[in-house]
Formats: sequence, C-alpha cells, structure tokens
Amino acid sequence: MGAQNLERVSESETKAEKALLHGCLKQDREAQRKLYQLYYGYAMSICVRYSRDAEEAREVLNDGFLKVFTRLSQYDPDKPFKGWVRRIMINTALDNYRHNLKHYHLYDIETAHPAADTFNIEQQLSYQDLIGLVQGLSPAYRAVFNLFVLDGYTHEEISEALGIAVGTSKSNLAKARANLREALKKADINECKQNV
Repeated sequence: MGAQNLERVSESETKAEKALLHGCLKQDREAQRKLYQLYYGYAMSICVRYSRDAEEAREVLNDGFLKVFTRLSQYDPDKPFKGWVRRIMINTALDNYRHNLKHYHLYDIETAHPAADTFNIEQQLSYQDLIGLVQGLSPAYRAVFNLFVLDGYTHEEISEALGIAVGTSKSNLAKARANLREALKKADINECKQNV
C-alpha cells in the first residue's frame, strides 16, 4: 500500500487513522505506537479468547502487531482496516495454537471430556465471566469454539486452519459446549451456596 493508495482507504477510516497508517508505512515509531494504542483493546479482546491466560494473550497480541507493521504494505485500502487487523490477530492466535499444540496435550484428560447433559442455561453472565469460562477450555476445544461460535468459521474452514478433520472439529465443538455447560452448572451451584 503506497502513499498514493492511502486516498482509497475505506470511508470508515478517519483522517487520523490514514495519517497513522501513512506514518507506519514510513516506519515512524510514534505512528506505530499510536496505532498500537488505538487498536490495543480491540485486538486484545480477540487474542484473549484464543489464549489460556493474559500472558499468552499479550504474546499473541504483540506477535500480531508485529505482523500488522511488517505487512502493512499488503493491506487493501478498499477494505476496513479493523477487519484486516482482526484477521491477523485470529491467524496469529491460530499460529500460536499450532506451535504449542504438543504442549497442550498435557492437560488432565478427566477435565477435557465431561459427559454431555441437557443443562438449561438461564443465568446472565458478564463478558468477563464468559471469557473466563472459555479460557478454561482445553486449547483444542477453545480454538474450535472461538472459531465456530464467535468468529463464524465453518467446520471445513476450521479443519483447514487447524489441520484437523472436519469430524474432529465437530467433536471438539460438542465437547467444548459440554465443558461450558458443566462449568456453568458448577458456577450456579457455587452461587447458590454463597446466597444461603
């Protein structure tokens, strides 16, 4: 994306964002810092969903921003910049997942496969509560759950992105949902005990 293409940047980008993108293309550290600050919250909200804890989310976020800055010339100015950042953060989180896959199998098998049930979820959860429950899933379940439920990927796309069979994607999604139902049950039981 050269300077002449900045004029084509989507209408959703403000003049300030255009100026920041132009500065980042010129390797201006101050422009990079400001762009990082501008998109930090949005990018972190994506990274935290795919990470087991805040530290891993920050690593994914920083790796993602490194890709944003080094690949900025590949950005299509006819599309929203925010969507481009989102795609990079998701792909960086998936790269992190694939890189750490061998370590993820060390989780306790009993916590990874609860029996499915028909628990009806009626309680309201805050966003932080929900993210905490999703982060409690095993990495394989968390990745599939996030991609399918939150980011709208199909099982075929998940299969390709994670290098797993379509059936494995469907199975992991079912098990992730079962794990979340079990966690919700436990949270509801603990809440009832506290109210007694």
